[in-house]
Formats: sequence, structure tokens, C-alpha cells
Amino acid sequence: MPRRFCQVDVFGDGGVTGNPLAVVLDADGLDDAAMQAFASWTNLSETTFLLPPSDPAADYRVRIFTTGGELPFAGHPTLGSAHAWLGAGGHPRAADELVQECGVGLVRVRRDGDRLAFAAPPRRRTGPLDEAHLAIAEAALGTPRTDWVAHEWGDNGVPWMMVELADADAVRRAWVDRSQLGRHDALGLVGRDGGRYAYEVRGLLDDTEDPVTGSLNAAAAQWLRGRGAVPSSYVAAQGSQVGRHGEVFVEDDGTDLWIGGRTRTVISGDLTL
Repeated sequence: MPRRFCQVDVFGDGGVTGNPLAVVLDADGLDDAAMQAFASWTNLSETTFLLPPSDPAADYRVRIFTTGGELPFAGHPTLGSAHAWLGAGGHPRAADELVQECGVGLVRVRRDGDRLAFAAPPRRRTGPLDEAHLAIAEAALGTPRTDWVAHEWGDNGVPWMMVELADADAVRRAWVDRSQLGRHDALGLVGRDGGRYAYEVRGLLDDTEDPVTGSLNAAAAQWLRGRGAVPSSYVAAQGSQVGRHGEVFVEDDGTDLWIGGRTRTVISGDLTL
């Protein structure tokens, strides 16, 4: 049967410069195998499938698949799915925000001018990296941990091993040996910038470098704000090493940390699964 489909650019600078997301808008009736097969076929970092909510407090439910499996939460799929749901005529229960149901529970998304922003979920694991994961990160970076500024767990659905390097240039220059990362390892690099952007960010997995990563920026914002390293509002950049120009807008309202970016439909139509 035909199903509505769109592909959304998320966290871009206004052009097609962010992280693409495939969204299947009418996913009811698809089983896990069909979702995984289509996500593998798109060959994008994530593909999402929108479903009626099972929680009465939610506006819609989303399932998030990479080419290799399902994620309980991810940032750019959250914003891209919210954009697609609204564009398809979705009407949120509340005037100022919508509520997404996903693997980590309920995630709030608000409209912020020409951007959407999600409330960063709590990290499931915090604190410094353990010795085993320090060794993995050190081997992947090829840089001794004595040259790092700090390290921290950023697990909010994706188990980010976050490492702060000396500055943004060090993040951009870093050559990461991804063969040192296991299938479930995720390495996030952050470095302070001195220009328009407060930080440069990179997110690396065993098989790819993600263009722009909402989950990593959310975890990094919680870490950096907790240390007093950033103001209550700032913009981070990501994607320079993979030919993208992503912009991630962070705002701490005193209760929640909001992770926002521009969203733009690039492709729309129907597909048959």
C-alpha cells in the first residue's frame, strides 16, 4: 500500500547542509523486519516511522532505526519527525509544544521561530569514563588522555563517550581510527571555539561520522552547563569534517535544556513497502 514519505534536512544553516532524515508518516501495520529493511535500504544514519501514540499524553509515537538496529532516542530524528508530523497536518494537544513518544518515554518538542527544539532527556549514565572505555577512546583518538581537557559519559539512548579536546581546531584536526570502536561504542568530541560558535562537535561511530547529532549535543550541553563552561544560550557547530554545516542552538530556561535547529522538507511523496 502507498505510504506518505518525506526526507527532512535537520540542523542545517538554511540550505541543505544538515543531517538528512527519512520519515515514513503512515507506518501502522509495518512489522519490525519491514522497518529495519527499509532503514537499511535508505542508507541514512536514521529512518523514522510515525505511529499513533500508545500513551494518552503523547501526540504521536516514533520508532527510530539506523541501518543496523533500533534506537530508543536520537536528536535529529526527534526534530525531523516532529517537523514531518506537523507538515502532514498533525495538531498537537498543546498550542506551544508537542509530545513525542519514543523508546525513552515522552519527549517534549517546542516551536521556536523557524526552528524546532526538544527538551534534553536525562542521561542514563553520567560521570567520568571507566578505565576500559578510556582505553577505547584513547586508542581511537591516538592522543594520550593527559592531553584531553575532560571526559564524561553522555548516555541518553546512544552511549556517547564524550571527550573535550583543547579547542575547536583540535576537534577538527583529530583523525579517529574508527576500527578501534566496537559496534556499540560512540565517541563524541567537543572543543571550545572562539568565534560565532561556542563549541565544535563531532560524533563518531564504528562505521561512520554523523553529520549533526542532537543526542550528543544534548548530553554535551548538560555536561558543559553543569561545569559552568558555557552560558545559558549558545550555538554549536558540527559537520565540517564531512562536508556539512550544522548549527545546534542550545538554551537553558532554568528548568530544561532545549536543543534546537532548523528543519526543512527536501523530498516528499509516496512509497510502497
